[in-house]
Amino acid sequence: MPLLEVSSPQHIRQFLDLPARLYQDQPSWIAPLDHEIEAVFDPQRNHNFAHGEAIRWILTNEAGTVIGRVAAFINHETPQTDPTLPVGGMGFFECVNDQAAANVLFEACRQWLSQRGLQAMDGPINFGERDRYWGLLTAGFTEPNYGMFYHLPYYQQLFEQYGFQVFFKQYTCYREVAAPLHESFSRAAVKYAQQYPEFRFQHAQKRDAEKLAQDFHHVYNLAWANHSGVNPMSLDKARALVKEMKPVVDERLLWFAYHHDEPIAFFVSLPELNQIFKHVGRNFNLWGKLRFLWEKRKYDQRSDKKMFGVIFGVVPEWQGKGIESALMVHARAEFMRAGYTDIEMNWIGDFNPRMLAVTRSIGARIHKTHVTYRYLFDRARPFERSPIIR
Repeated sequence: MPLLEVSSPQHIRQFLDLPARLYQDQPSWIAPLDHEIEAVFDPQRNHNFAHGEAIRWILTNEAGTVIGRVAAFINHETPQTDPTLPVGGMGFFECVNDQAAANVLFEACRQWLSQRGLQAMDGPINFGERDRYWGLLTAGFTEPNYGMFYHLPYYQQLFEQYGFQVFFKQYTCYREVAAPLHESFSRAAVKYAQQYPEFRFQHAQKRDAEKLAQDFHHVYNLAWANHSGVNPMSLDKARALVKEMKPVVDERLLWFAYHHDEPIAFFVSLPELNQIFKHVGRNFNLWGKLRFLWEKRKYDQRSDKKMFGVIFGVVPEWQGKGIESALMVHARAEFMRAGYTDIEMNWIGDFNPRMLAVTRSIGARIHKTHVTYRYLFDRARPFERSPIIR
């Protein structure tokens, strides 16, 4: 089974084409956009190459047919929870149902990372932010949300038979937007409404991109940047995210809470773009862009739209004081007015019991499970799961 480093246009095409063959009989699979996958491995478009490196391979059988693919990467700026255990990453794994083939791919990652001084690898993860291409789908094999991979069920066995262990689980939770909230949410909304204008709850204005970037940057760094494996965000990065989202964002889904003029919480959601992209295909050329605009126009006019929650956060000083409840009341009302009927909230880690409690409190249930695995190169070293956020 020859293993080939992806180093030519032909290899890139084979790397991108493999999933279409593996998932051709999977009705729930929605292909990610080819150019977005390629951006991960392009030093001109992925800023992580400034302080890291990546490699990818394809695996073929004796007949020359591609039967597997994988990538490995190092980001030297990723915070390490244990300085005695430097960890690299592997991801973008796809493979036929053959443990020997999978082992060749895993071993290539292990050897490459070990040669660079790493002592463990997490996977499947992204050479970039956690909001995309992170984790192995192990439960809830329904249509994937935008930016998340769909996986074949046997992948779990391939990972675990090789020796990967569960480092943490990421849950996607679902609720019907119109489902009633507990009366305590209304009480919190009334409480803070009586203190207007000291406290304000409002959605962002897309035309004021700079304020949106600054408010997001402020809450993100206070609410999230102290979490394991999460880097602080620069203001320029926040501006870039806002610019990237602008063509598809619905400002009615971007909610902030303010104390005086300081943003203290956010609930950022987007229209579920895979409901559009599944009609467009993998190629975002001129025809694909025109088809996207047409499908988006039709989708925007629907009264049964699906949205997905990208990120939710409350700055530590205001956690547990009902801010998140009041924010949800205001946001939910606007969601319904805008025609959204279903919401899936991505990326809620099992290491974050507070956030899981919040999702339960709004009546959301676990709909999908992704797993981030870890493989220790020293097989005698005791394994520890991701620490719980207290």
